[in-house]
Amino acid sequence: MSNSAAKGWRTPTLVIVAGCLIAMIGFGARSTFGLYLDPLTATRGWTRETFSLALAIQNLMWGIGLPIAGALADRFGASKVVFAGALIYAFGVYGMSVSESASMFHLTAGVITGTGVAFTAFSLAMAAMARVVGAERRSMVLGLGTAAGSLGQVLFSPLSQGFISAFGWQQALLLQAACVMFLIPLALLLPSSGGVDEQATKNQSLSGALSEAFGHRGFVLLTLGFFVCGFHVAFITVHFPSYIKDIGLAAHVGAWSLAIIGLFNIVGSFLSGMAGQRFSKKSSLSFIYLARAVVITALLLLPKTELVIYSFAAVMGLLWLSTVPLTTGIVAQVFGVRYLATLFGVVFLSHQIGSFLGVWLGGRLYDATGSYNGMWWAGVFFGIVAAIVHWPINERPLARLQSSTA
Repeated sequence: MSNSAAKGWRTPTLVIVAGCLIAMIGFGARSTFGLYLDPLTATRGWTRETFSLALAIQNLMWGIGLPIAGALADRFGASKVVFAGALIYAFGVYGMSVSESASMFHLTAGVITGTGVAFTAFSLAMAAMARVVGAERRSMVLGLGTAAGSLGQVLFSPLSQGFISAFGWQQALLLQAACVMFLIPLALLLPSSGGVDEQATKNQSLSGALSEAFGHRGFVLLTLGFFVCGFHVAFITVHFPSYIKDIGLAAHVGAWSLAIIGLFNIVGSFLSGMAGQRFSKKSSLSFIYLARAVVITALLLLPKTELVIYSFAAVMGLLWLSTVPLTTGIVAQVFGVRYLATLFGVVFLSHQIGSFLGVWLGGRLYDATGSYNGMWWAGVFFGIVAAIVHWPINERPLARLQSSTA
C-alpha cells in the first residue's frame, strides 16, 4: 500500500506528529471533566446524578457521532472533520461554564460537547496516521497515538485542577475551551482527502464494508467486548476523584491519580503496540480485561491509603487505553484501512454505550446507596466477561486481503 494520503507537503511524519497532538489535546481536555463534579454541583445545588447524566449523554453522543465522523473522514479527509469538531467542542465547553439549569447543562456538556469530542476523536487522527504507514509499522503508530492521548491526561489533570483552585471552576472551563481551539490549526495538517491506495478495497463501498463487518463473528465479539472498556474508563474518569474524597483523602489525590493513570498509560500504550506487532492481539486483549478485574478487586479489598490509590492508578494506567491500539489493529488487520475510521467508529459506539452506563449508573447508585462499591464489583464482573468474549475472535485477514498481498 502506498502512502497516497500523505502526498505533497503533508508527509507521514507531519501527519503522525499532528495526529499525536490532536489526540493529546482532545482526549486530555475531556478526561478532566470529573474534576468539576464537586465544585459545580455544590455551586448549582445539583445531585451527582444530574452531573453524571450530562457526562453520560456526552459519552453517548461521542459514540453515536463517531461512526458519522469516521464515514465523513473516510470520504472527505480527517482535516475537515476535526476542524469543524474543534469549533463545536470549544463551544460546548464554554456552554458548560454558563449553564444555570440542569437541562441546559445536559445540552452543552452532553449533546454539544459530546458531538465535538466525536468529531475531534483521537481515533480519527489515529486512522489518518495508520493510512500513511505500512502494515508492519501500524500497531506501533496506533500505540503512539494512544500514548499521546494519555500524555494529554497527564498534562491536563493537574493543569485543570490548578485552574479550578486558582480561578474557580467557571474560569477554568473557559481556559479549557481556549485550549481546545488549538485543535483548529492542527487539523489543517491532517490529510485533506479520504482516499487510500489499497487495492483489496479499491472497489468496495461503505455499505459493502459495513455489511461485511457485521457478518464477521469476530467483529461482533470485538464490538461487544469494547463495551466493557468504556464502562471501566468512563466510570473511573468521572467518579474516581469523588470516590477518593469520599474515603477521606484530599482532592489533590484525585487529580494526581488521573495524572498517574495517564502517565502509566503512555507506557501501557507503547507496550500494547509492541505486543500487537509480536503476539496475538485478541489474546492480549483477554489478558488486559482479566487484569483489570484483578486490579479492581485488589482496590476493594486493600486499605484505602494514598499509596494504595496511587498504586491502583499506576497499574490501571498500564491497562487503561492499551485496548485501543489492539482493537483498532484487529479491525485494520482483518478488514483493511480504507474504512478503518468508520468501522472503528461502529466498535467505539459500543464502548460509549458502556461509558454512558458507567457514568450515569455511578451517579445513580451513589445517590441511592451512598457508595460506589456496587459499580466497582460490576466492573470486576464485566472484566471477566470481556476476557472470555475476546478469546474466540478470528483475527486473520480476510481472504481478499491475503490474496492482494500474496
